[in-house]
Amino acid sequence: MVSYLQVQNLTRSVGDKTLFSDLSFSIGEGQKVGLIAKNGTGKSTLLNILSGADQADEGQVVFRNDLRIGYLEQTPNYPLDLTVIEACFWHGNETTNLIREYETCMASASQEGLQSILDRMEQQKAWDYENRAKTILSQLYISEFDKPLSQLSGGQLKRVALANTLIMEPDLLILDEPTNHLDLQMIEWLENYLSRSNVTLLMVTHDRYFLDRVCSVILELDDETVYTYHGNYAYYLEQRAQRLEVARAEVARATNLYRTELDWMRRMPQARGHKARYREEAFYELEKQAHRRIEEQQVKLQMKSAYIGSKIFEAEYVSKAYGDHVLLKDFYYNFSRYEKLGIVGNNGTGKSTFVKMLLGLVKPDSGRFVVGETVRFGYYSQEGMQFDEQMKVIDAVRKTAEYVDLGGGQRLSAMQFLQHFMFSPKQQQNYIYKLSGGEKRRLYLCTVLMQSPNFLVLDEPTNDLDITSLQILEQYLHDFKGCVIIISHDRYFMDKVVDHLFVFKGDGEVKDFPGNYTQYRAAPSPLPLLGSAPKIECSEEKKKALPQRGSGEGAGRKRKMSFREKQEFQALEKEIEELESEKADIEAALSSGTLSTQEIIDKSKRLPVVVNLLDEKSMRWLELSEIEQG
Repeated sequence: MVSYLQVQNLTRSVGDKTLFSDLSFSIGEGQKVGLIAKNGTGKSTLLNILSGADQADEGQVVFRNDLRIGYLEQTPNYPLDLTVIEACFWHGNETTNLIREYETCMASASQEGLQSILDRMEQQKAWDYENRAKTILSQLYISEFDKPLSQLSGGQLKRVALANTLIMEPDLLILDEPTNHLDLQMIEWLENYLSRSNVTLLMVTHDRYFLDRVCSVILELDDETVYTYHGNYAYYLEQRAQRLEVARAEVARATNLYRTELDWMRRMPQARGHKARYREEAFYELEKQAHRRIEEQQVKLQMKSAYIGSKIFEAEYVSKAYGDHVLLKDFYYNFSRYEKLGIVGNNGTGKSTFVKMLLGLVKPDSGRFVVGETVRFGYYSQEGMQFDEQMKVIDAVRKTAEYVDLGGGQRLSAMQFLQHFMFSPKQQQNYIYKLSGGEKRRLYLCTVLMQSPNFLVLDEPTNDLDITSLQILEQYLHDFKGCVIIISHDRYFMDKVVDHLFVFKGDGEVKDFPGNYTQYRAAPSPLPLLGSAPKIECSEEKKKALPQRGSGEGAGRKRKMSFREKQEFQALEKEIEELESEKADIEAALSSGTLSTQEIIDKSKRLPVVVNLLDEKSMRWLELSEIEQG
């Protein structure tokens, strides 16, 4: 196997905290590697070092020569005045730099070095870079290519950044939390894309289904050391449990031996100088081993929730729209006591607006929510995390409550409660600005749960949380004696917690499905979250892959294609075929090396015109095909 990346003795500290020490591992061609670690242990820092955005204190990172690297940051950063398509050219890479070099050369009078540039553009497939960008953007449901980034949601911006990374067709793809802010359909698209692709991958994600289905190697960063498991996430769980069991046995054995050696060391201290030096040295090594702590959180947190009556809430024919964008339409539902509901759907279908209307933060256009008198909400929102960064962790929690009531006369202090969520006494004295993104999310979750609500509304609670934190939260919600509504794109999390789903399909339509997400996707007649994404290419394979809409609910309301549209549809098929042929001919001619300078210039100018025409006609063909299939 060809080695793409070798990390050798990497060490990195932040202040007095060591993130990792003497870290060494390698990634070979074709491997798909998932990196797992607790929040605050340096996952994003490690990826930044590998991408060149940060530096290690010691050690080195060695890449194979001429390796193309694509890096998706956890929080993409672009100038917001760029358009979507401009953003795809913003982060300089070899291809975009070459395109700029070509444009500069074409604009010069002498056009010196043009043939060399043309040869390199052919090698790097730079001619159809913009077309590839539009294709991937379309598959990610970004179709307004000239829309400013300032008008995009967080999920849309993440998809633009993802497209920007994939367009490069890198040899090594580095992804930091790629599923954050993506809806379920986009996560499944990315999962399938990466599973089929031959790209070499290094990825940090908390999505356990994603890890299990995409990755063949798991790296675990724990106790400043990296452990390698050659298998998927399920295999990692088995092997990790065995590793911890062996480690505990070693510590127990060392502890027993330590007692014997300690007694030996204490005997006749005046004669210590005569003791065997090697035995003294072995004693101190044994002492380290015996005092080693095997950190494995097995927290089962049961907290008292306020009494909740039989009347929870009733949504009485609620409607909500923003202009022509309908989110809810005459929606009625009577919520039951102890119900645990998951809400799924694509971004922009109204999931967050629904819970904000329930909480009274947004007013419906018509209808109303009638909430029971005993209901006490606890709301975790995507935007609600607001802390004074100069505050200490413990002070931020004490600001909410000094004690947490566990019921039965038991209670926890704020310090004890934080330890249940993996904030050690030392970490509790840290200032909030020193926390990682995931640690801040965990702290925010603590402040919500310690208010003893009886109705939890959690909007994307899994973003940035590590897997250990997710397991604690899953167990807490499983045992929670109250009502729960969860909006989440974490399929594993939803499967573990919810009893049924609201599926927001768009245009105000909401379906109630009696089961979890995996059961929903496996249903004989699954309710699609949304139709297929528009595609740029229109080959026979693509045509066959288009969704069939000739049956099912609402099929009878589709309009028929007019005679003129039928004629246009037939003509488009021929025009697209001719344009695809012309595009192939131009590309072949440009790579032949037999053209004169003027012919090269003429064909170089004609190629983008053909590509744009092909895009326009393909999109129109898709619009008409939707009508034809309806």
